[in-house]
Amino acid sequence: MTKDKPDPRAQLPVKPIVFHIILLLMDGERHGWSIAKELEKRMGEGKKLLPGNLYRTLRTMLSRGLIKESDRRPDPEIDDERRRYYRLTEFGAEVGRAEARRLEHLVGAARSKKLLSVQETRS
Repeated sequence: MTKDKPDPRAQLPVKPIVFHIILLLMDGERHGWSIAKELEKRMGEGKKLLPGNLYRTLRTMLSRGLIKESDRRPDPEIDDERRRYYRLTEFGAEVGRAEARRLEHLVGAARSKKLLSVQETRS
């Protein structure tokens, strides 16, 4: 890649929480609390996401250029002004795609070693 455009593969592998946040933000902007609630839902029953861990991860993602804080705000009548909204950058989406390809390659390797069958990966 050029100086102006970093290589997304240099960010790999990403932590699972980072990949989950990238997946969530592919659908559009979200505020931190919304991200936390959706992550907890995805992690399953009894798993708690500590706020410090989430916001530390968001700060790291901001500093790496994977996400940006959004300037756009919903109507103040229906939103809390203290909320911070985050959106995925194009670089963040590229990193997400690179990580998805990396994981896809690993799953293929696991299948070839008979660690997984095709049915197991689709359920």
